Amino acid sequence: MDTADLGLPVEVPSTALFTDQYELTMVQAALRAGTADRRSVFEVFTRRLPEGRRYGVVGGTGRVLDAVENFRFDDAVLGFLREMRIVDGPTLRWLADYRFSGDIWGYPEGEVYFPGSPVLRVEGSFAECVLLETVILSILNHDSAIAAAASRMSVAAGGRRLIEMGARRTHELSAVAAARAAYVGGFDSTSDLAAGFRYGIPTVGTSAHAFTLLHDSERDAFRAQVDSLGRGTTLLVDTYDVAEAVRTAVAVAGPELGAVRIDSGDLLLVAHRVRQQLDELGAYDTKIVVTSDLDEYAIASLAAAPVDAYGVGTQLVTGSGHPTCSMVYKLVARAGSADVAAPLRPVAKKSLGAKSSLGGRKWAARRLDEYGVAEAEVVSAGEVPADLVDRQLLAELVKGGEIVAREPLEAARERHAAARAGLPLSAIQLSRGEPVIPTECR
Repeated sequence: MDTADLGLPVEVPSTALFTDQYELTMVQAALRAGTADRRSVFEVFTRRLPEGRRYGVVGGTGRVLDAVENFRFDDAVLGFLREMRIVDGPTLRWLADYRFSGDIWGYPEGEVYFPGSPVLRVEGSFAECVLLETVILSILNHDSAIAAAASRMSVAAGGRRLIEMGARRTHELSAVAAARAAYVGGFDSTSDLAAGFRYGIPTVGTSAHAFTLLHDSERDAFRAQVDSLGRGTTLLVDTYDVAEAVRTAVAVAGPELGAVRIDSGDLLLVAHRVRQQLDELGAYDTKIVVTSDLDEYAIASLAAAPVDAYGVGTQLVTGSGHPTCSMVYKLVARAGSADVAAPLRPVAKKSLGAKSSLGGRKWAARRLDEYGVAEAEVVSAGEVPADLVDRQLLAELVKGGEIVAREPLEAARERHAAARAGLPLSAIQLSRGEPVIPTECR
């Protein structure tokens, strides 16, 4: 769901300046040289996964489609470029008419990927494709990092509910994107209302310590919250003494109290004590929510604790130590002239060391073993073998400039769960390791 589904107006700003200046100066030079219209193929991939990670998660594809659709040079943007003398007059006139008219193929959102996977393929003229480099990379690098962290936390949670609550730990716009990516990766809800408004993600939240401190007593604070939000609310019980707070919470709300939240201390020990106390007070159905600087390792360490839900902030919205996926956007094929019939020629960067790349317009497929479990990511610019035709990973997203693959966010979330389940069991180990399957480049 997005705000259009809610019948609410949404301001859609231009994304044209979410770019680096050299994208525009390359276009200017290519227009002058007569090479701007050469048919070209760019691909997004990463040469390696973040250290110790066993798989990556494609996040942000839906946002990429929005960004491409809204990549327009309106009067205000053109005025800025003119005033700052970023490009010349002929280039400004070309930009004024810019509309991406090419094709985009990519791994569907929520799919897993590995080193060398062509996560996105952008085809069209050189000029129209090169302009999209920075905005595409900024979205995919950020959202895929968050989705991967969320996926690991989802594995660690073992089916217990996960709440994204990192809005105050990152940029306000990044917070909305992070909540969306976390939902794809397996989180159940968010505290961020902008994410709920924009993407229809379930939102949750009750009170902070300040609300308890506002009142003359903890009992007064709990009574005010229960009177306002009902007995099913979640009461924060670690402002003063946890045991006393739990007694007071059940006294005020009764055994129908929805949940208590613990935000400090030895969470494993405190959760066990609180569960025992709740049961002794007859609040058998009252849930326990824990927060406080959790990551996938802390969540895994609480597997034996009587915890019903985890709230995660800082570590999630910063990618749990890996805030980017190091994806790159490289020209892999181009025509020798502007003639639409001119054949594509593979091209590749041949730098020394690890920055070389594989030329040619590529396909990708996932080969399965006899049990239907993934055993290799196969990437090649040649013909697709008959046994891999039905396992190809790239889907058509944009055709002739028109978006053809919009989908509900729920579809990406479900796709990720299925893709992760199709990997070898070692994929869900939190210990450091190599990618769970190799990438075979043919």
